[in-house]
Amino acid sequence: MSRAIESIRNIGIIAHIDAGKTTTTERILYYTGASHRMGNVDDGTTETDFDPEEAQRGITIYSAAVTCPWKGCTINLIDTPGHVDFTAEVERSLRVLDGAVVIFSAVEGVEAQSETVWRQATKYGVPRICFINKMDRIGASFDRVLNQIRDRLKCKTLPLQIPIGAGPTTNTDGFTGVIDLLTMKAMYWDAESRGLEFRVEEIPSEYQEDAVLWRSELYDVLSEIDDDVMAACIEGDSVPHDVVIAAIRKATLSGTLYPVFCGASLDYVGVQPVIDGVRDFLPSPLDRPPVEGLIPSGKQVGQTSVRKPAVDEPVCVLLFKVQAEAHGDLYFARVYSGVLTGNSKLLNPRTGKKEMVTQLWHIQSDSRQKVETVETGDICGIIGPRDSATGDTLCDPQSPIALESIVFPETVISMAIEPESSNDRKKLDETLKRLERQDPTFHVKSNAETGQTIISGMGELHLEVIQHRMERDFNLKVRFHKPRVSYRERLTGEITVNIDFSKHLPSGVIGFGVSLRAQEIKDGTTGIIVGHHLPTEALPKPALQILLESIQKEAEGGGVYGNPMMGLSLTITSVSYREGESNEVAIRMAAADAFRKVLSDGKMAILEPIMSLEVVTPEEFLGNIQSDLNSRRAVIMNSNRRGDLHVLECEAPLVQMFGYSNQIRSLSQGRASYTMQPCRYEIAPSSAVDHMM
Repeated sequence: MSRAIESIRNIGIIAHIDAGKTTTTERILYYTGASHRMGNVDDGTTETDFDPEEAQRGITIYSAAVTCPWKGCTINLIDTPGHVDFTAEVERSLRVLDGAVVIFSAVEGVEAQSETVWRQATKYGVPRICFINKMDRIGASFDRVLNQIRDRLKCKTLPLQIPIGAGPTTNTDGFTGVIDLLTMKAMYWDAESRGLEFRVEEIPSEYQEDAVLWRSELYDVLSEIDDDVMAACIEGDSVPHDVVIAAIRKATLSGTLYPVFCGASLDYVGVQPVIDGVRDFLPSPLDRPPVEGLIPSGKQVGQTSVRKPAVDEPVCVLLFKVQAEAHGDLYFARVYSGVLTGNSKLLNPRTGKKEMVTQLWHIQSDSRQKVETVETGDICGIIGPRDSATGDTLCDPQSPIALESIVFPETVISMAIEPESSNDRKKLDETLKRLERQDPTFHVKSNAETGQTIISGMGELHLEVIQHRMERDFNLKVRFHKPRVSYRERLTGEITVNIDFSKHLPSGVIGFGVSLRAQEIKDGTTGIIVGHHLPTEALPKPALQILLESIQKEAEGGGVYGNPMMGLSLTITSVSYREGESNEVAIRMAAADAFRKVLSDGKMAILEPIMSLEVVTPEEFLGNIQSDLNSRRAVIMNSNRRGDLHVLECEAPLVQMFGYSNQIRSLSQGRASYTMQPCRYEIAPSSAVDHMM
């Protein structure tokens, strides 16, 4: 079943945790007819949170893809997590989506993760519409949140609706519906039909003046950016509805404006206009620029190539998620060009291998519909590839292209893991490899000295979820050991070392000399850069390649204490190449000696991860929470109010934040909350260094 490309909307639902993403998704599925029952987050019965861990915790952990029809459009919708530990799910979803609905709570407003997902969407140039949810809650304020979106996210909003009231409906001022500023009508939803039915009426007299003012501001904004709207306004004519819609769509697609809707998903209010907004204002694949990639092989290797969103182009697919399953991996894929067919072979440019695409599926949350072909612009599931991973491209072998991969944040927390039974060792290794392929922010390595298997992730919750998954889905009993911070090491300053390696062997003498300059990269965010300042005749090209690779490998082996190095530039300034003596072994040994000398003679610093922390608490607990943060070496950067709550913006070392979720609940009788995400690395105090020795 092919879908007309101009009618496809690939969108994501993104927000801070608990803003109402999954509840809104449930309403969308119900109103579009994609689901015949309306699930509930609290009951663990939602369509998209189908994983047992999600149902139990009441949060989204894995991005879920669902498809639904709406007024001539096919909406491929991805409900993403809000918890910072699972930010990679948002990152890889936004990489392949064309548009997004950003949800804000009318009470909490713009929160820490709201800013993170907004930045991620900006990074990929994803057009957005906004939905201010939870207008029925105590403390809800449409105006306050609208101003926060403008000020904190530095964007120009375009309210298309205003609420009728705010807060609970126990009195006449409660939230009862919305006023559509384009039609100048009031809309009220029927609770008995679960919001499926709604009525359109005249605007209540007490809201007429406000509505006229908001509508006037809307047309003022549109007149500034659209000549047709301006001409109609100058002539005093009413602006045709299709002209207004076209102007808003154009401004949304360009990122000039962000349309804003409001409602209360839990009470079934205001969701259908958001779906209309997806259809009217968010892009189809044809509205997005053609994707660019590099030609991976042949005479044009390294040159840029473009794939237009057309079925007659060579097929090009990006794999944005791998889901490990009992009978083989399921790959989530976005088709950027051409037609993808089942039982076909495509090239993976990263591995240089051809991968078999045996089956294609349209994904509906945890159910699937098998299809024979998937055309440009669509999202699907693929079964068949064996050696591909998240971020890989699959393309026509005759027209190879490698799209830009997906870059994920570095892990910040590690734990040692072992099976409860030695008989499960092999099974554990296989399971960890599968999970590592599925989750790009989950890494596994072995400690050569202790023999331990170390797993790393984005936070305590992240690793806890993985542990439960191994036990539940793979029937593995495992033991976790105390969390360990992922430290880094960095050279401070600059040092040049000279090595002249020479060794007598039964077959003769081997030797090679190298001078290596090591420098600190000041911004501290870069990994390891290896280069050279050698004339062409200094040594043969194959020998130079061996030397560069050897130094890179040595540097990637870690610093003095075995931690990964960061912010390090290594430059080969001169060599002593001796024909007949300087073989591969000599070059590699000299490279190893040179890097070891950098570590022993250079001034090395241990870096610890610093977390950005936002704590939201009622005022009566503020003092205790501040005292506890001070004891954890936290620095309070800012303090402000959000309605009746206090918001503390802090920076704290990760090593001090283990177990904080239990502590903050204890200090606030469960009423305070916090979010935490990686910020940067800073030089650790001497106590951290002493701990490693």
